[in-house]
Amino acid sequence: MPILDSHSLEVISRSPEQTRRVGMRLGALLQPGDTICLIGDLGAGKTTLVQGMATGWGSLDAVSSPTFVLVNVYRGGGGRRLYHLDAYRIASAAEAEDLGLEDMLAQGALVVEWADRIDRALPRENLVIRMRLVDDHQRDLVITAAGKRYQKLLDELRQQIYGVR
Repeated sequence: MPILDSHSLEVISRSPEQTRRVGMRLGALLQPGDTICLIGDLGAGKTTLVQGMATGWGSLDAVSSPTFVLVNVYRGGGGRRLYHLDAYRIASAAEAEDLGLEDMLAQGALVVEWADRIDRALPRENLVIRMRLVDDHQRDLVITAAGKRYQKLLDELRQQIYGVR
């Protein structure tokens, strides 16, 4: 188990529904330009978390893993967009940059599965969520903020989940 500081938050999820609820709370806090980096093995619950984030963002679009199309776009109220990028099949940071990450961030929030594969192409300031499969029903999420905006986001999420800052 990691040793956490004020820039990190650990959440234990005991069901896909709990993982979605964490995502919904986070999605409701997102703003255009935000970058959320998801890291975790297959089956860790990344897409389930994004399903919740899209719902919290206000999207009614169906959420699926964009493994083969690379990027899915979920529409929210007021023309807002949530971009969902799967970096599993991206060979390099340069290839990721060719997808127009800056344009995506100018138009909406960006959630990246397998973010560690393209970390050099992503903004230095972001929110990283490391997801670990504990067993068939339990996931461990360690959420870490890098930068002022993301520290505020983490503090708000901590308040919503645990009632403390």
